[in-house]
Amino acid sequence: MKILVALAFLAIIASLGSALFFMMRGSRGDDAQRSKRMARALALRVGLSVVLFLCLLAAWKLGYIQPTGLPATPR
Repeated sequence: MKILVALAFLAIIASLGSALFFMMRGSRGDDAQRSKRMARALALRVGLSVVLFLCLLAAWKLGYIQPTGLPATPR
C-alpha cells in the first residue's frame, strides 16, 4: 500500500511539473495548444488526486490500512 501511495504522489508531482513546463515554454504563436496541454495536465493531476483519495478511503474501509493518529484519551 505504501508503494502505491508513493507512486501516486510521484505521478501527481510529475503531472504538476508537466503543467509548469507547458506554461513556461516560450512558443509565440501556439498559445492555444500550450494552454490546452497545460489544462489537460492539471486535469490529470486533479483526477489522480481524487483517485488516490478514493483508494485510501476504500483501503481503510476494507481494513488494509488502519489510522494511527493521536490517541483520543481526554486529559
